[in-house]
Amino acid sequence: MTISTKGRYALRIMMDLAGHLGEISRLKDIASRQEISEKYMEQIIAVLNKAGYVRSTRGAQGGYQIARAPKEYTVGMILRLTEGSLAPVECLAENALPCGRSGKCATVEIYKRIYDAVNNVIDNTTLQDLLDIEREKAVHDYVI
Repeated sequence: MTISTKGRYALRIMMDLAGHLGEISRLKDIASRQEISEKYMEQIIAVLNKAGYVRSTRGAQGGYQIARAPKEYTVGMILRLTEGSLAPVECLAENALPCGRSGKCATVEIYKRIYDAVNNVIDNTTLQDLLDIEREKAVHDYVI
């Protein structure tokens, strides 16, 4: 399982908006802060907007802001929205076709454990948790 740039960037965009809570951020500003192509970001923000994760405001002072509090978004919500299934193997994905080997497959058990562990982490980590980690890292990132 590899998380694509789309998923990684969606998480960074949501963290950026969460870090600027209550503010309206222009696409250009988010792209600059996150070092993401504005064109690519437009595609990702459209997905986030359609899902109701962000709100858009039109006009000269328009832009985007997070729709709810950072603690209400899990990493899992954002990654599943942009990535789809995060299953490590196809047979564990939602709506997977039945596998003829499922009854005798021993390796699927290890893949289930991996999938459960990943889901446990991403479903129990919020944007607020990530912001707290980011702030903690910033405190220790100083030069004398």
